[in-house]
Amino acid sequence: MRVLLDTNAFLWAVRQPDKLSRAAEEVLCTRDNELIVSAVVPWELAIKYQSGKLPQAAPIITDYAAVLIRLGASSSPVTHTHTLHAGLLEWSHRDPFDRLLAATAIIEGLPIVSADAIFDQLPDVRRIW
Repeated sequence: MRVLLDTNAFLWAVRQPDKLSRAAEEVLCTRDNELIVSAVVPWELAIKYQSGKLPQAAPIITDYAAVLIRLGASSSPVTHTHTLHAGLLEWSHRDPFDRLLAATAIIEGLPIVSADAIFDQLPDVRRIW
């Protein structure tokens, strides 16, 4: 199964795996699963690190490519299709990172591993947590 990781799931998988739900941990640890990390994730980490909201992201930002490899994940680009869909989503949630992740999940047909129940508002997004 191919799955998209939300920023919180990615961060916890790398730095605090005990914060993952049992279902999320199972998905992340199943070797046959393909873990996808959108380019939205490092962007969000960098912005929150720079603003002081996420100081623990420093080692991830410094060595991002190696962190992806250690996790066994692959990176997915953000395309104009993703950004247009994110902007046009009928969703009152305004967080640009979540909107792009939701759009990516919809367009790519991927479930999203996330602690954020806000994704449950979208009928076309299947959240694993």
